[in-house]
Parts: sequence; C-alpha cells; structure tokens
Amino acid sequence: MENVTVIIESDILPTEDEFKVERAVRNIFPLIEIRLEENKGRRIKGQAQGLKVLSEFRSLLKRNKIRAAARSIMLTSISASNITVALNKQAAYAGHVSFTADPNESPLGPIILIIQSPKLQKVIDWLVQPKRQEN
Repeated sequence: MENVTVIIESDILPTEDEFKVERAVRNIFPLIEIRLEENKGRRIKGQAQGLKVLSEFRSLLKRNKIRAAARSIMLTSISASNITVALNKQAAYAGHVSFTADPNESPLGPIILIIQSPKLQKVIDWLVQPKRQEN
C-alpha cells in the first residue's frame, strides 16, 4: 500500500522551544522529514510517502493499548480521501499517543496528522489491527 501520504503539522507557540516541538513529533514519527516554516508565526511541517513512516505510531498505539479508541477516532475522522486527527503535543513529547477531540483542548496546540490514501479503511486496519489478526 504505497499510495499513502502522511502530513504532519504543528504550530510552535512563542513560549515553546522549537526543538522540543520537533522532538514531540519525532517521538511518534521518527522517519518523517521535518521543516520549519515562518510566515505568520512558526510551524513545523513534514510530509512522507508510504506506511513505513507510520510504523512507530502503529507501535505506540499497540503499546499504549489504545487501538480500539484509535480505530473509532480515525473512522469518524475520514473525509473524502483523508483522515485528519489531532494529537496531544505534550503526550507526544513524553513518547505517548493521545488524541484530542477538540484541537483547542490542548493548551500548547495539537500535532495535526493527515493521512491521504484511496484506501483509508485498509490504512486504519493496518494501524489498529485487532488482536485476533496480529502476526
């Protein structure tokens, strides 16, 4: 399933250290190439192709035992040809995945994860494979 594009975005607030924001993103998506953008504020953005970039995210969902919740959130976050979810930046900095229902509920702002693919259901199945299907 190579028709997968992964996009990561996160604002860097004036009170935040850009290296800590980058570390938060890298804790969950270590394979994504990140760049700093500076137009109306600072922002980290990254984009990559393929499921491999989601491998650590997948492992964290399993390790944190939140696959069922993640499946539910991702299924309700499908629109057209993408999934867009917000992740808690502070949890990511600590090496955990925590979804935020409302991007404004995270005081430092979220990490936005966008997954684009013509086969989003298969991407979700790969990310949060039920226990009985594990290899």
